[in-house]
Amino acid sequence: MAFSLTLAVYRLLLPFLFVAAFPGWVVKMLRRGGFGTRLGERAAIYQENTDFEPCGATHVHAVSVGEALLALKLIRAWREVDPDQCFVLATGTSTGHDVATAAGIPGLRVTYAPLDFRWMVRRYLRRFEPARVVLVEGEAWPHLLLACRRRGIPVSLVNARMSPRSARRYRKFAAVVRPLFGMLDKVAIQQAEDAEVWRDLGVAAENIVLTGSLKFDPGAGRPVRRPEFHDMLEVFGRKPVVLAASTHAGEETWIANAIRSALPDALPVIVPRHAERRAEVRQALENDGHHVVLRSRFAEEGGHSDPRSVFVIDSTGELRDWTAHADIVLIGKSFLSTGGQNPAEAILAEKPVVFGPHMENFEPLASRLVDRGGALRAGNQEQLARAIRTTADPDHAGGMTREATAVLSVHEGAARRIIALLAAPGSTSK
Repeated sequence: MAFSLTLAVYRLLLPFLFVAAFPGWVVKMLRRGGFGTRLGERAAIYQENTDFEPCGATHVHAVSVGEALLALKLIRAWREVDPDQCFVLATGTSTGHDVATAAGIPGLRVTYAPLDFRWMVRRYLRRFEPARVVLVEGEAWPHLLLACRRRGIPVSLVNARMSPRSARRYRKFAAVVRPLFGMLDKVAIQQAEDAEVWRDLGVAAENIVLTGSLKFDPGAGRPVRRPEFHDMLEVFGRKPVVLAASTHAGEETWIANAIRSALPDALPVIVPRHAERRAEVRQALENDGHHVVLRSRFAEEGGHSDPRSVFVIDSTGELRDWTAHADIVLIGKSFLSTGGQNPAEAILAEKPVVFGPHMENFEPLASRLVDRGGALRAGNQEQLARAIRTTADPDHAGGMTREATAVLSVHEGAARRIIALLAAPGSTSK
């Protein structure tokens, strides 16, 4: 009864929420160039003839860029096991769509996930007739789950993540959300302690499977050194390279100054979380006396041996491989914001990692890394500068990367376990 009432309220409010969010969404799409990427598919309006669509495929839903990269990792690993498996990757953002399209996986149909209006979801499912739907990390939308349940299409959640804050919020409304999460056929969790949360939220115990983290699986795609990246860094003529990964507003200058204080000869490489902030980032750094070179304008501007140079990577989908060229990696959104960003790619690249006090979205991993000596935590600029100098020592850095790799090793094989779970007999029918 509580769920029926909540669903009725949801259906009543959904159009108003869409209208309220629409202006901000338009601005974001303009900044990210999304209007040239078939955005009509968000409303289940398609350009291709239905006859050419891959019906009966495995549909992987990934909203953000990070989730799209995880989805691509899973798809690549799955195709190694079953080359004939057909996939559709449904994204929620234009940047995620760009990353998925640029991956160039043969036969992969990239589309937009429909908005959660009933008629849009129905059109999407009628068009593609998925064999299964796989949600990456979250975004369990009511109408999608209900429509899949009616059509006998299993829906699984992989790399399931529930922050302590989200768990507390959901538990307050457990009576309402249990029917929703109870429609999930399988939930692949990252760590054993998460099982209790998902049981409390309505997922049957037998449907909760510990697989480890796809994000932290060392065997599911490591950063690689690209010759073109090496050539760009060589133009600057300086070492070491200190890379700040997925920075948020305010962090770029704060981190660049700490790098300059710690290692005056280092090259700060800043990778903003959102590439469309390039003008804002450049202005802030230049106002503080740094000489900025943008990745997008490297051909025109070139590198610069100026000791004040900061290299800003204003591109999408390249962060993983840039970490392979760094000597030290600093994790953004952990110093002046909250939540943190993923340290796994830097660890997989065997780079020493430093982050700030706010890694809430990556607990307990962050605390385990610090406790084992696999990462350093810095609470202010002085501590960050000290941590950078410490990790610049090759012996200390080597010890950190060995311990960090050991912490991640428990997740090795996560992709293989997730694939086995999803492809198990009976997983494509109710």
